[in-house]
Amino acid sequence: MSQTLRIRDLDKRFGGGRTFFGFGAERPSVHAVQSASLDVARGETLGIVGESGCGKSTLARMIVGLLPPTAGSIEIEGRDYADRAGKDPAAFGKLIQYVFQDPISSLNPRKTIRQILEAPLKLLHGMPAAARAQRIDEILDAVNLRAEFLDRYPHEFSGGQAQRIGIARALAAAPRILVLDEPVSALDVSVQAQVLNLLARLREEFDLTYLFISHDLAVVEAVADRVAVMYFGAIVELAPAEEIFARPRHHYTSLLARSAPVVGRPLAAPEGADAELPDPLNPPPGCAFAKRCPAATEICHRETPPLEEYGPGHSAACHNPAR
Repeated sequence: MSQTLRIRDLDKRFGGGRTFFGFGAERPSVHAVQSASLDVARGETLGIVGESGCGKSTLARMIVGLLPPTAGSIEIEGRDYADRAGKDPAAFGKLIQYVFQDPISSLNPRKTIRQILEAPLKLLHGMPAAARAQRIDEILDAVNLRAEFLDRYPHEFSGGQAQRIGIARALAAAPRILVLDEPVSALDVSVQAQVLNLLARLREEFDLTYLFISHDLAVVEAVADRVAVMYFGAIVELAPAEEIFARPRHHYTSLLARSAPVVGRPLAAPEGADAELPDPLNPPPGCAFAKRCPAATEICHRETPPLEEYGPGHSAACHNPAR
């Protein structure tokens, strides 16, 4: 499979620098994403999972051009876009689009659905009115929405309908890649399955590549081909979905799997789930997960483990990986 998306050593820091008046010590910075590297094949769905604050949404926003990276490169179909998203937004927007977590707040309340869907067709593709109307009809049909919705406003729709509109807006740009940031977490359980089935069909119909970000392991296991696990800004495990859930090598991945609710299993937090998280302004030396890890040894508190391969397509950053 050809690589549609290639990320190398992507970093993001927030804060730092001098105080407002320029006196005293430098302000501490938060290393939100640390040297993230990923290859995503055309037509693949890569799941990105982790606890809140692990850096997965920051990574997604850098990939789609909503945040500038502090360092690193982003290549889409062989072209480096880490520094070009702001310089050539039309070319970038035709390659990659973002679907937001909250479908209602992501839509402009002052514009009708027609105006929302027309914007990328005009700004990115320069389509005339007749071509825009035809394309909008095709997109609405693809996401199972009726044409009568076009002259309504976002507040008139349910969460599931609004998310379909958000997906339709992304499709209007005719992108190669969709970054889906918790696309079903704000929806009722009964609606989640409908949206997930829709996304699966659209991926086949439009030959799309997905980055699917979620904290819900059950959803990720159902939709992803491969899964990247993030902790404290770093990718700590990467493997095919079936492999990573059946045989996790990083102990944080095991903790996530045991923390997920399962029918018939008592709701008891596994060991390490309630441990104190590292301070992002004062990160610990060595492995950031060491204080929560049942297999931690002296080296874990001293040296940061590299991401190493432990099987075909299965990598983990752990000094003492699970067997």
